[in-house]
Amino acid sequence: MRDHLIIIKVGGKIVEEEDSLRSLLKDFSRIAGGKILVHGGGKTATALAEKLGIETKMVDGRRITDAETLKVATMVYAGLVNKTIVAGLQALGNNAIGLSGADLDIIRAVKRPVGAVDYGYVGDINWVNAQAIAELLDNGAIPVLAPITHDGKGSLLNTNADTIASEVATSLSSRYEVRLIFCFEKHGVLLNEADDKSVIPEIDPALFEELKAKGTISGGMIPKLENGFNALRRGVSMVVVTNAQGLSGGLRGTRLVL
Repeated sequence: MRDHLIIIKVGGKIVEEEDSLRSLLKDFSRIAGGKILVHGGGKTATALAEKLGIETKMVDGRRITDAETLKVATMVYAGLVNKTIVAGLQALGNNAIGLSGADLDIIRAVKRPVGAVDYGYVGDINWVNAQAIAELLDNGAIPVLAPITHDGKGSLLNTNADTIASEVATSLSSRYEVRLIFCFEKHGVLLNEADDKSVIPEIDPALFEELKAKGTISGGMIPKLENGFNALRRGVSMVVVTNAQGLSGGLRGTRLVL
């Protein structure tokens, strides 16, 4: 029987605000067994870019990453945010290790080809070092993954954190029974953004397309759910969208199903 592994991707206000991050880390630290934390930090990167006079451009919830934006993303994601999370987990007795995709050659990617949109230095993952991650887990470490990858040729790439969570979950699904949790400030995917109680309990691909066409699901939620369905199709046992409170309450929120 395979061991359980829970992979939590955290983003939004939870990462940006000190109190909400502290609460999330307490809930995460209580989870028994193998676990991995994948984080974003987009608003912090946007704020720093603005201070530096660098314009932020987004398309369908994805950041356009020119050379200067890549520097900011690396500083914020693999530096400030990653090490703040690691320090917080260490304070709670969790032996966390912060990693970008370049560390231990964990995640390789290729620069996204220019199509209708030129995303710049954005990476599409083509390999995850599942063996290295499993060895860390087996030795009691808790990987904390930043959304920075590398191409194996010396270049760093900005990669969507939801995609990293999905690809890492998929790569480990043959070794563990993997649950993938997308954790942000809302209780789940909402039917009405203004009503926090309007959580959609379950979404299948057909309903996803319907809600996307209506504009109910938009922006950064689109790649999040696309990555969630992709993970389910490739062996991940469960995908849930919830908030920090949902981690300790039986994984309440929105469950993705095929």
